[in-house]
Amino acid sequence: MWNMMWSRLDPMETIQIVLDKKLLQATDQAARQTKRNRSALVRDALREHLRRLEVRALEERDRQGYSRRPPTADESRVWETEAAWPAG
Repeated sequence: MWNMMWSRLDPMETIQIVLDKKLLQATDQAARQTKRNRSALVRDALREHLRRLEVRALEERDRQGYSRRPPTADESRVWETEAAWPAG
């Protein structure tokens, strides 16, 4: 019953991937250590990898933007008092 409910909420596709023996063994070991099945481990790893790729793309976009239009000294001066530690 749980599988039927879950498949309605988040439909999944079954795929085949090719892994070398060492990677498969490491995957199975990591799955056992984290108390997940292999599919859950691979799904989580792919989600994390895709998230990191997105972060890299955003960082690159920002780098390109700053190289096209570097910040001026006046822009940062406005925030210096905000960034300063309060006198203690």
